[in-house]
Amino acid sequence: MRRFILCTALLVVAGLLAGCGNKGPLVLPPGQSNTVAPDASVPAPATSAPLPDGP
Repeated sequence: MRRFILCTALLVVAGLLAGCGNKGPLVLPPGQSNTVAPDASVPAPATSAPLPDGP
């Protein structure tokens, strides 16, 4: 009997957790545009300093 109650409780919890979350298409909150921001992970091109005159 105890095993039946434990299994039933686990099934109920699993069913409740499976029902959580938003359903439907993903949308942006109102007031934000749909434009894509530039990728911030691309570094700016490096500039090279002139080499000193050596002997």
